Amino acid sequence: MADRHVDYALIGGGLAAGNCARWLRESGADGSILLVGREPDLPYNRPPCSKEYLQGKESREDVLFRPAAWYEEQQIDALTRVSAMKLELGSERTVKLSSGETVSFGKALLATGANVRRLNVPGCELEGIHYLRTLGNSDAIREDAAGKRVVLIGGSYIASEVAASLTLLGSTCTMVMLESVALSRTFGETAGRFFQDRLEEHGVVVHGDDALERFEGASGRVERVITRAGRELDADAVVIGAGVAPDVMLARAAALELGEAGGVHVNTRLETSVPGLFAAGDIAEYESVIHSGHRVRIEHWDVAFNQGKTVALNMLGADQPHDVVPYFFSDLADWASLEYVGPAFDWDREIMRGSLDDGEFSVWYLRGGRLAATLSVGRSDDLEHARRLIAGGGDLGDRAEALGDPSTDLSTI
Repeated sequence: MADRHVDYALIGGGLAAGNCARWLRESGADGSILLVGREPDLPYNRPPCSKEYLQGKESREDVLFRPAAWYEEQQIDALTRVSAMKLELGSERTVKLSSGETVSFGKALLATGANVRRLNVPGCELEGIHYLRTLGNSDAIREDAAGKRVVLIGGSYIASEVAASLTLLGSTCTMVMLESVALSRTFGETAGRFFQDRLEEHGVVVHGDDALERFEGASGRVERVITRAGRELDADAVVIGAGVAPDVMLARAAALELGEAGGVHVNTRLETSVPGLFAAGDIAEYESVIHSGHRVRIEHWDVAFNQGKTVALNMLGADQPHDVVPYFFSDLADWASLEYVGPAFDWDREIMRGSLDDGEFSVWYLRGGRLAATLSVGRSDDLEHARRLIAGGGDLGDRAEALGDPSTDLSTI
């Protein structure tokens, strides 16, 4: 027997759940809403964890999606430090909480997010080795690594952003990565070299085409990073950016269908095979109307944010496919900022618009004649045209050449 009933159960304390709660209320839902999150904080924006919050430029209150008072005003029961332990999807749908309470629900959102991938190498148990996912992680990194020698493992967003932020805080940073060029897996080597140059110009040492072998240290704390290429790097602290894996433990135990990318399979409306049960954010593997009908799973705060809105509308009967072109951004301190729409999981052609030397350019990634993604540095206006072309999905043919001509009015393509 359930201890109580709610009309909408939002399981997960991130932006997907927070924005879903917002749009339920703004779209006229007057039923009871329960939001359950395992973190000590209410839903918040994660990007500042590696940027402004880590740098000490934004407070905990600054990064919250909404202040605590908003949840009270909207009559949303927002629980922190509480996990969903078990889903029952029979005649009475219930969720068992770590608080001991069992709650029945009418409709639900699963937005349990992701967990960092932890590296299992000799010495990984030493103190001073950090992963970044939460505000608490960011606090620990700032306290332990600011002003010290730091080795960062990885060549993508987390390692690059944290290296830039810690350099601002007086740290000496070294990156070790599998890639030959930082951020090249996402943006290609041409754009990646631009960002790596900005890092190196500000003192970040980058070792590409290498990998972590082991950690060494005395008295239980890390002191050195040993790479497969034989490098011995002194380290007072280490930050690892090895990606994340969707947290589908709850979904798997409830026998929900999982997709090839490891997420929860949902349709274009973000609904699972169980009517009234939706998934969003890092765990959602959805049938994308933007990506030629392919099933995709995209890890990014903006994706979770917009999917939360789509779920809310569909909970209220809108029958709305999720048709938002995903948007990404990254800042390397105040040295370089990028915006990106897509994503391009692979591409066979890059077209450059603008100048790398001037630091204002966009890169257009095409696959089979169709635009898959666009990266912008200092050319934000290009992204609106990119969204239109990505959503349209048409073969650009000879018109693609015009993307690289700054004199061309993009609205004519």
